[in-house]
Amino acid sequence: MAEDLINIYEYEALAKERLSKSEYDFIAGGATDEITINRTRAVYDAIMLRPRMLVDVSHVDISTSVLGQEIRLPILLDPAGAHGRAHPDAELASARAAGGEGTIMVVSSAASYTLEEISQAATGPIWFQQYLYRDQGLTREMARRAEDANYSAICVTLDSKVKPKRERNIRNNYVSPAPANYAGLNLGKYSWEFNPDAPRGLNDIRDPAATWKDLDWLVANTSLPVIVKGVMTWEDARLCVEHGVKGLIVSNHGGRQLDTTFATIEVLPQVVEASEGRLEVYLDGGIRRGADVVKALALGAKAVLLGRPTFWGLAVSGEAGVRDILHILRDEMEMTMAMCGKPTLDDLDSTMLGMGSPLIEALGERQTLRLP
Repeated sequence: MAEDLINIYEYEALAKERLSKSEYDFIAGGATDEITINRTRAVYDAIMLRPRMLVDVSHVDISTSVLGQEIRLPILLDPAGAHGRAHPDAELASARAAGGEGTIMVVSSAASYTLEEISQAATGPIWFQQYLYRDQGLTREMARRAEDANYSAICVTLDSKVKPKRERNIRNNYVSPAPANYAGLNLGKYSWEFNPDAPRGLNDIRDPAATWKDLDWLVANTSLPVIVKGVMTWEDARLCVEHGVKGLIVSNHGGRQLDTTFATIEVLPQVVEASEGRLEVYLDGGIRRGADVVKALALGAKAVLLGRPTFWGLAVSGEAGVRDILHILRDEMEMTMAMCGKPTLDDLDSTMLGMGSPLIEALGERQTLRLP
């Protein structure tokens, strides 16, 4: 029963029982051999915490702000498509859960409901995710719809220009439905069969030729702040600064686009340094414990985003499940920070982290992580 679940792994296990194999595989799976997915957890588990004693931790504060918006916890919901895979209330439930917990949902343009329907259901601030399309008019139209529906930011996904090879989907003959936001464009379903004749869905309208100039054009043609998702190198972080975006999400698409990439937390320090404090840096990928959130914030992330755990919460108990996922992470975060002697988010930094074994330190090498 849902009330007996005490961590996100248990939510996933129950969600797996309730979802069909093809839907579970779509959500949980990644590109080719899924090395990046497995590597990500290994990296988080290899980053050790260095607890400090006799600090006043009678009150732990995890509130923060993103793009000037106050939120109660530094955990947002990622723009993962089609929440209807997990629950019929889909993004309506997710948006209500995020608002109820005092945080932000980033709504996917591939959502099960239209962006307008989700905005009407939302009980807190929401951002809208879109792409750079072959038709520049469509790029502007999607942003304008978000403006009119009271979204507070645009999130542009950069790493979906090429169709990935997701072998679980291929084996399951999985076909993604046409998203509600693109009604009227005669988009077909999206087949994951890996051949050039398979139905391409969104890949028919996303622009594989898009460059930084196209991003410049969008920034100049929307009244909303623009953030980008999919940055994995310091070089691209520096370009983000130069091209006027207000924030970036360090993301490898959950290991779903390209396998054998670094885990996002591995590249986070170089991205933060290259950003020079001129934009906000967020991170997604592999967050399963409150301690993971603390580690990401200690390395310079302003906030993190959840992808797959949102689906596990929805599959188990809809809006209540998503809220419980956020509760679990909140409680684990507060416990971790208190035990490390860090009562506020401003207290978090890389000196509270270490790698490997205490034997390294005993041999005279400094154990804490260094920013590059």
